[in-house]
Amino acid sequence: MATMTTPTAEAAQDVFPINGTDYIEFYVANAKQAAHYYRAAFGFQLVGYRGPETGVRDRASYLLQQDKIRFVLTTAIRPDLSPTAAAIADHVARHGDGVRDLALWVDDARDAFSKAVERGAIAVHEPRVERDEHGEVVVAAIRTYGETIHSLVERRNYTGLFLPG
Repeated sequence: MATMTTPTAEAAQDVFPINGTDYIEFYVANAKQAAHYYRAAFGFQLVGYRGPETGVRDRASYLLQQDKIRFVLTTAIRPDLSPTAAAIADHVARHGDGVRDLALWVDDARDAFSKAVERGAIAVHEPRVERDEHGEVVVAAIRTYGETIHSLVERRNYTGLFLPG
């Protein structure tokens, strides 16, 4: 006697393959201190920085990396200077330090965004191209739970360290 299972549900289809986690961005009250903690406690390396010393006056971000794991720790310095910095400060005031963006590495950000929205995802921002001397990155974002988002990052035409800027 032969036995077999009868399929009862259609197999899930991968509508936009995710290659991996691109980075996780934390909004924190003190990015410099948080970067020190992740370096000392977990062995992350500081590989990038953006802040007043690089011409960004309203916020600071530290890019930490350990093998394929990238964390971005961002803090508002002058919330009065931009809506972005004000949103960072407000987020930290309401929630404390925490994840803002769990960015996903995809082959085609435009297609991934379109398919996600077609299936009910709420758009945060449509695909946009960011460029510098190392090429271009396409980034879109969708809302997940609460105020956390998923950025969809396509970097096939980019050779730089992280993201333009």
